[in-house]
Amino acid sequence: MEDKKDKWDASHRSWPLPKLPWTMTQTWNDLLFVHYPIDLNVLRKIVPDVLPLDSFNGKGWIGVVPFHMTNIRLRGTPRVPGTDRFAELNVRTYVTINGKPGVFFFSLDAENLLAVKVAQTVYHLPYMHADMKVVRSQSTIEYSSKRRHGVNAKLECSYRPISQPFYAEEGSFEEWLTERYCLYTLSKKGEPLRCDILHRKWPLQQAEAEIRVNTMLSEQGIQVEGDEPVLHYSKSMEVRMWPLVSAMDN
Repeated sequence: MEDKKDKWDASHRSWPLPKLPWTMTQTWNDLLFVHYPIDLNVLRKIVPDVLPLDSFNGKGWIGVVPFHMTNIRLRGTPRVPGTDRFAELNVRTYVTINGKPGVFFFSLDAENLLAVKVAQTVYHLPYMHADMKVVRSQSTIEYSSKRRHGVNAKLECSYRPISQPFYAEEGSFEEWLTERYCLYTLSKKGEPLRCDILHRKWPLQQAEAEIRVNTMLSEQGIQVEGDEPVLHYSKSMEVRMWPLVSAMDN
């Protein structure tokens, strides 16, 4: 599988990027996508009404996504040791505004307290401080996260890819899950905001995982259907992020 396009080519996005300079770059590593189906009526009760739900074949989906980030820096600045890499764990679902499919986060746990504070302030995202550990042993990733304050939100798992990399086919479930080039959040007034992102199409692999502990959903009042998730893995992705803009006007 080869992708010879410029890594910052945006032609695969379904809408143009904002006419603003990007603000931050990151590299996401060893991602595990853990997805559970959820009834749309149940999902509607826990997602703000101003955000239109997205669905695939009549079902909503909740994702639990552990990974670790490297090469984090603001535009025009060098990487700052101690803040340029850390583990993250997000719980998410999917919404679409004005034809722009994106991600809505219920929570984002991170081990770097400064990053938590900055993301809470700048991007209005529900970041939480957590104790986290990521260890790679050959092809297997051992991952643990325990939130420091509030609810007893924990994840302990190991995972690994079990197929060759592939790109999602057009119209497939994998494309619907992963080919989303923005995140949505709310302003202090409850108005929807959008952060555009740019990366290549996701190189995915089928995955297997041993999930020993997962209270990331139950501790946040999220009730999914079934205990057997759909699993995908992606090794690495370089990402650029743009400033927040109004989701309704752009």
